[in-house]
Amino acid sequence: MRSWIARRTLRAFARRYGYDVSYLEMMLNCSPSAFFKFAPLMKAAAHREAVPIDASFAAKIVGALAEDCGPCTQLVVDMALEAGMAKDQIEAVLRRDPRAMNDATTLGFRFADAVVRRSAEDDEFRDAVRAQWGQKGVIDLTLALQMGRMFPMVKAGLGYAKECRRVTVSGHNVDVVKQAA
Repeated sequence: MRSWIARRTLRAFARRYGYDVSYLEMMLNCSPSAFFKFAPLMKAAAHREAVPIDASFAAKIVGALAEDCGPCTQLVVDMALEAGMAKDQIEAVLRRDPRAMNDATTLGFRFADAVVRRSAEDDEFRDAVRAQWGQKGVIDLTLALQMGRMFPMVKAGLGYAKECRRVTVSGHNVDVVKQAA
């Protein structure tokens, strides 16, 4: 019964976002035990307690970009739009353009980018996040970033990360910049 419900939930998710969940279906079919241990991470990926939506999704997009070449990043973009993040803010993160970001987006982006790159600036941005939103803000952005990386890595590890595609924001192609030049 539990597997039946999970299968229906995955299919509904796939239809809602136009996202290929075959790697999760394979996991459910081959190792329900592994799937049901992994599934709670989906809830953890949605955690946000102290930071604004823009900061949270900036970190999620940075995480997805660090590990993905399209489909998972597109999923995060679509979720950001659904959550109410402005198109121009999403595009600014995808283009790595802090000048076009609002303050919340900039801080979420800079923190996540510093952590992903293992930059010497990560303490500086962590302190700035803590000053703005407290320790809960640091937790929020850390989970947003790392959960944004988890799903593309599992997908790749299982051999399902074979597709690269352009990322769009509301049907508009965006030239994604994965790393600073």
